[in-house]
Amino acid sequence: MNDRVLTGEKLKEDSFEKTIRPTTLDEYVGQSEMKENLSIFIKAAKMRDEALDHVLLYGPPGLGKTTMAFIIANEMGSSIKTASGPAIEKSGDLAAILSTLEPGDVLFIDEIHRIPRYIEEILYSAMEDFTLDIIVGNDSSSRSIKIDLPPFTLVGATTRAGDLTGPLRDRFGIVSKLQYYNESELKQIIERTSRVLDAPIDEDAALELARRSRGTPRIANRLFKRIRDFALVLNGDSNVIDLEITTHALDKLKVDKLGLDDTDYNLIKSIIEKFNGGPVGIEAIAASIGEEQTTIEDVYEPYLLQQGLLKRTSRGRIVTEKAYKHVGLPYTKKD
Repeated sequence: MNDRVLTGEKLKEDSFEKTIRPTTLDEYVGQSEMKENLSIFIKAAKMRDEALDHVLLYGPPGLGKTTMAFIIANEMGSSIKTASGPAIEKSGDLAAILSTLEPGDVLFIDEIHRIPRYIEEILYSAMEDFTLDIIVGNDSSSRSIKIDLPPFTLVGATTRAGDLTGPLRDRFGIVSKLQYYNESELKQIIERTSRVLDAPIDEDAALELARRSRGTPRIANRLFKRIRDFALVLNGDSNVIDLEITTHALDKLKVDKLGLDDTDYNLIKSIIEKFNGGPVGIEAIAASIGEEQTTIEDVYEPYLLQQGLLKRTSRGRIVTEKAYKHVGLPYTKKD
């Protein structure tokens, strides 16, 4: 069986991400508190000659959950097998993955909140007792089969921790939230990417890109690739990415000083112009700008909330005065 059970959209970016992905905790930039704790837990597990306890990583997309799963396996000296929650549709899919595990292996399940509930229930005994109880056949010919599993570590990643059921969440011994990165951390990541890809970047240019990357390494690396294209075509003989070409490229890509793009502007302006600044429900926002509700909640809203451009209330979303000023629209104070 193929070790990777992945959704199609992930495959395209795999090759690039593998080349720039750090492989140890020391190489991993940012998330200091999480790294310190994981270092202790990993060392303790190795001293006891045990598998690391199950790990849940959650937070907005692009902050390094997948990278951390690979680092955990590497630090433990273990192999890693990867799967995606939506791709595990039948009990046989889960059984096929679990049956390939060796003692101490890491099983990484991305989007673990999207595992079907009946699959999740099978996972409970695998996580807790390292046994797999499945029913084969149907109706009168059905029978239960119990399979012993080697001790393993499940690393689950999710952007929606609130969608996990209590019983599943409680079976993770280590739960870590990934935070947005600051400009200094992103600058270090960009400079490392430039070295790996042999595309030198000025310090000022790296800082400008860091400012516009929404606190997210995946976005920083994606924008770096596009800036590298602009530099290659427009910079002539120079192979160094400077501030001028970086600013030009980001402006062309419609990424502003805060890292907001066209979708962010459409979202903010839609709430202001169609819903009088809010409050308005997420369903109405999604319909008004033609985006999926989950995309808004997972990708756009967390950063807008963090930047103080949006508020979430019991009655719905509200655009703040800061957002009015940022998109250049007059603010009228509400009663």
